[in-house]
Amino acid sequence: MDQNLEKIKLEYLSKIDNIATDTELENLRIEIFGRNGKINQLFSEIRNVAPENRKQFGADLNQLKTELEEKLKNQNIQKVEKNTSEKTISKIFTLPKIGHLHPITQTERQLNTVFKKLGFSVYNSPEIVTDEFNFERLNVPQEHPARDMQDSIYIKEPEYLLRTQTSAIEGYLLAQKSKDLPIRAVCPGAVFRNEKVNRSNHFVFHQYQAVVVDKNVTMKDLIGCMDLMFKELYGDDAVVRYRCKYYPEVEPGVGPDMQCFACHGKGCPLCKYAGWIEMGGSGMIHPKVLQAAGIDPNIWSGFAFGMGLDRWTMAQKHIKDIRTLMGGNLAYKPNEK
Repeated sequence: MDQNLEKIKLEYLSKIDNIATDTELENLRIEIFGRNGKINQLFSEIRNVAPENRKQFGADLNQLKTELEEKLKNQNIQKVEKNTSEKTISKIFTLPKIGHLHPITQTERQLNTVFKKLGFSVYNSPEIVTDEFNFERLNVPQEHPARDMQDSIYIKEPEYLLRTQTSAIEGYLLAQKSKDLPIRAVCPGAVFRNEKVNRSNHFVFHQYQAVVVDKNVTMKDLIGCMDLMFKELYGDDAVVRYRCKYYPEVEPGVGPDMQCFACHGKGCPLCKYAGWIEMGGSGMIHPKVLQAAGIDPNIWSGFAFGMGLDRWTMAQKHIKDIRTLMGGNLAYKPNEK
């Protein structure tokens, strides 16, 4: 190595060995590798080296740069504490705090993974939808009482509104895929209703919709699919029941309930002292819904369900207040019980 470069190397190696704090380390790094640092100055001087020596000088300079970088990288810094007696201790390095995916996103991705393995595709739609796809194509005409149960938030009444259910995505999907059957799709997303916020309800919440249209689809396929979901997320010990329910877009309708994870069936404010939490709605797609999309119900059948993704997340993460999910609590730990 060039004698001048060798001298510079020994000088800086000695300085690095004598570093005591991270501040000194950073200052020395800037002195060596900063924009106006020693290494850049040396590279700018290559033009002054005799032409026959430039190649060797450049190689020596690169070697110097590499050796100093490696030395700085591997330097074991010690921090000096000054008190009544000066004491040197090893600096304790701690990992920086990092963020995590929102609990709802975690649950949604878990469900996406399950259904992708079953051959489902993942779809979405705009959150501002038309009355036709949010209600009419789902067998909910203007005078239907179900509209009163879903206190809707209209953007431009009576045509445009914030979707009140992920079934709206089903409406768009059936219309687009009516000539490309069969269909196996899941549709997660946020929905909006003008509701009073409390421990178990919110005006912004999330649902997870699934739609299957094929030949010879039966209620047995629907129950089997939902059973698989519960087992994947909550394990074989989850206690689930299925009740007959009415939903205008399906016939017959089924409501899956899970035993309350907070009180284990004893009754508490979260489950409204029923011991059970309604996890969503489901059923066999109503023939009128298929007909509205141009699908012949005499040939094709299917099932659909819309699960409360917030409640599924709360049950999995042992969160007892839905407002926690929308409260921006950055200290929340995903695995805490």
